[in-house]
Amino acid sequence: MPIARAARRAAVRLGAVALTGALLAGCGAGASDEASDGTVTLTVDLFGSFGYKEAGLYAEYEKLHPGITIKQTDTEDEQDYWKSLQTRLAGGGGLADVQGIEVGRIASVTQQQADKFEDLTKYGADKLKGQFAEAKWSAATTKDGRVLGLGTDVGPEAMCYRTDLLKQAGLPTDRTELAARWSTWDGYLELGKQYKAKAPGKSAWLDSVGSLFTIMIGQEEERYYNASGELVYDKNPAVKAAWDTAVEAAEAGLSAKLDQWSPQWNQAFAAGSFATIPCPAWMLGYIKGQAGDAGRGKWDIAKLPGGAGNWGGSYLTVPRAAKHKKEAYELIQWLTAPEQQAKLFRAQGNFPSSTGAIATIADATDPYFSGAPIGRIFGEAAKEAPVQVLGVHDKNVADQITNALSEVERKGTAPGEAWTTARKGVANATG
Repeated sequence: MPIARAARRAAVRLGAVALTGALLAGCGAGASDEASDGTVTLTVDLFGSFGYKEAGLYAEYEKLHPGITIKQTDTEDEQDYWKSLQTRLAGGGGLADVQGIEVGRIASVTQQQADKFEDLTKYGADKLKGQFAEAKWSAATTKDGRVLGLGTDVGPEAMCYRTDLLKQAGLPTDRTELAARWSTWDGYLELGKQYKAKAPGKSAWLDSVGSLFTIMIGQEEERYYNASGELVYDKNPAVKAAWDTAVEAAEAGLSAKLDQWSPQWNQAFAAGSFATIPCPAWMLGYIKGQAGDAGRGKWDIAKLPGGAGNWGGSYLTVPRAAKHKKEAYELIQWLTAPEQQAKLFRAQGNFPSSTGAIATIADATDPYFSGAPIGRIFGEAAKEAPVQVLGVHDKNVADQITNALSEVERKGTAPGEAWTTARKGVANATG
């Protein structure tokens, strides 16, 4: 997710249940226990689509470990998931054995909530450091060396698009030609205006201007905080440039005006409501789940305008209040191992944070996305993407800005007024 990974995330992610159901399941998540026959049920609480169930990894783990059963709960919207997790962390109850954390929240975990999560070095996690990209590993490590999570995916960015809709609008569908036409964000908006003039049905150029802002800001090293930990989003020219581009797209009527992760957004994948969507690697599995078999072969993937970036990615953690800490650690160690990360990418598109897995997926293609060379496209993006500065309230700042952009595109709120609202929201969220 993730961002979704940011995404991841995020997670960035399939098989979601309604929020009410997820919260109810979460309340019982900490009640996992050992049966009289010695079997153990491990509870896993995630957001979006991490893809483990869909890729068959849970079933494989259970087969390799007789006596272990895995039960997953999943909240579609990461904001809702995080709010619920904070409530349960504060109360100490209702926590799963494994909790997912979006990359935009990991600084909050390491700097403000370290006492709520297990130090995984107690179980030998320090021996795994060489398996992960340095930036991924260090982000989940406290200043005193405690490791609070193991990295799942990262979110190298591309652009996913509907070849059938572009063809009907008289635009090119070849991924190489499109990458050249939209090599800049100005070029992307210009192509969008051409699409709008001949758009089939009621389809729009992209899903939402919030996703446009998020994918653009993922191309920057410094976004909301600087390396000293100072909140600088309102003085950062990169944030202003992404905001201005998103506003231009909204005012040009290029957006389908869909809030990401909403039921309407989910339905739009199958309905063909938009022709392009900014697409971190973890989004591939989500598109497959929402568009279904009918979407196979209608989607393709091209290089992102404006250069490489990262959106999302996630971590798996073990709360201090988990019932089965050792077994939970063994599960997340296995799920994040190179072999499983490679399997997950080939099945769902979640790009590995494991350095050992990246080389093995370089030649991967995806028949659902018209045979797109996903290993090469996302692999190159991962190599070129900047290492991002992560702040304690990264996700909160991002959410306030994208919420304000939603007001611009959906209600016609003046951009200046919306920006003022965003700043007030950030002040409340970070104060």
